[in-house]
Amino acid sequence: MRYFIELSYYGKAYHGWQKQPNAGTVQETIEKALSLLLQEQVSITGAGRTDTGVHARQMFAHFDTQTEISAGILVHKLNSLLPGDIAIYRIFPVEENAHARFDATSRSYEYRINSFKDPFLTGLSFYYRYPLDVKKMNSAAKILLGHKDFQCFSKSKTDVRTYFCTIENAEWKRMGDNLLFTITADRFLRNMVRAVVGTLLEVGQGKLQEENVKKILESKNRSEAGVSVPAHGLYLTKIQYPYITDRENQKPYNTSKSKTP
Repeated sequence: MRYFIELSYYGKAYHGWQKQPNAGTVQETIEKALSLLLQEQVSITGAGRTDTGVHARQMFAHFDTQTEISAGILVHKLNSLLPGDIAIYRIFPVEENAHARFDATSRSYEYRINSFKDPFLTGLSFYYRYPLDVKKMNSAAKILLGHKDFQCFSKSKTDVRTYFCTIENAEWKRMGDNLLFTITADRFLRNMVRAVVGTLLEVGQGKLQEENVKKILESKNRSEAGVSVPAHGLYLTKIQYPYITDRENQKPYNTSKSKTP
């Protein structure tokens, strides 16, 4: 039987989502807990890979098991066993070919910036003290919506088949003294959001003109784009599937992939 898990995590203590040798990751931590509770070796597949220190307000993963489970009880037991920086919200059955990564139709990220030093935002937001022109940053962000190839924002030596992504939305908003950047796309490349934010900050500071962003995109050269901003300001916030509704609107579990659990 295949199940989906919906969860969130605070990424400071982890070397990203994906398992790595000699490094603690979110995937490994959950797999160990699931394997212990189900008394079988369990592997989970995530909707994507977040980098070291990146947070997730919403992440999905799937796993297969031969053990008959009560989803509600398993959620409770997992949350009791897992560390406090990982939370499981729900587990539900899906069809055997449902896939947490390949079935996702869009993913959304937020990047948080505080313009004044705030000890209560340490590890949660990027302190950036320089004045920024948000109007110019938003104008430059709109340029991203008209492009498909984002190789210039991808981490070097990344093993991907294509650098093409479709960005649906990219926007900066002021939240009092802080800034919030939101971006939604069908897929993201490794380090892409942090490189985009770093480039747009240079536009906001006046180091780059808005029209330079188009040239950077056309160059397909990572060295032409801005530096990557720190990981701790980045959050994976939403993943959408054609057959999953938000928790607030969830219906009774249904194993049909074409229907909403």
